[in-house]
Amino acid sequence: MQENKKIGVLFVCLGNICRSPSAQGIFQHRVNEAGLADYFDVDSCGTAPFNVGKSPDPRALIATEKFGYDITDQIARQIDEADYERFEYIIPMDRKNMMSLTAWQPKGYAGEIELFMKYHPNNCGMTQIPDPYHEGAEKFFPIIETIEQASEGLLSYIREKHGI
Repeated sequence: MQENKKIGVLFVCLGNICRSPSAQGIFQHRVNEAGLADYFDVDSCGTAPFNVGKSPDPRALIATEKFGYDITDQIARQIDEADYERFEYIIPMDRKNMMSLTAWQPKGYAGEIELFMKYHPNNCGMTQIPDPYHEGAEKFFPIIETIEQASEGLLSYIREKHGI
C-alpha cells in the first residue's frame, strides 16, 4: 500500500445486493462513528454480473434501516482487476466467493483476502455470512446483527495493524 493512500476495504458477495452492501454500510457507519472516515475507502461489489446497476434488495434496505443504517445510495457492481490495486482488504462473505477472488487475484497482490467471519469476536463455529437472498425477510435481521459484530472486529484489527 502506498503512503498517504486510504485503507481500502472491499466487501464481496455474489450479487452485491444483500450481504456486501449491508456490510459496506455498517462498516462505514462504524468508521464514521470512530472519527476515521479520512483514513478509509470502503466499498462493496459482487463476483457475479447479474445485478450490476441495481439497488440493494428491498429486504436488505428494510433490515439495515431497522438497525439505523442507510444503504439506499449503493449501486451493485462486479469486481474488476483495479479493485485489487485499490483495496488492501478484500472481505468475502463466504468460501465460494473467496475461492473466486483468490483465483482472480493478480500475481503480486499484497493485500489480504479473508472471510468476514474471521473478524467476528464470537463466531460460534460459523465461517461464513449466510446468504439470505432465497429466504424470507426475517432471515435478514440476524445477518445484520452478525455483520455488525464482524464489522467491529474488522475495524479493531485494522486499527491495531495500522496504529490508528
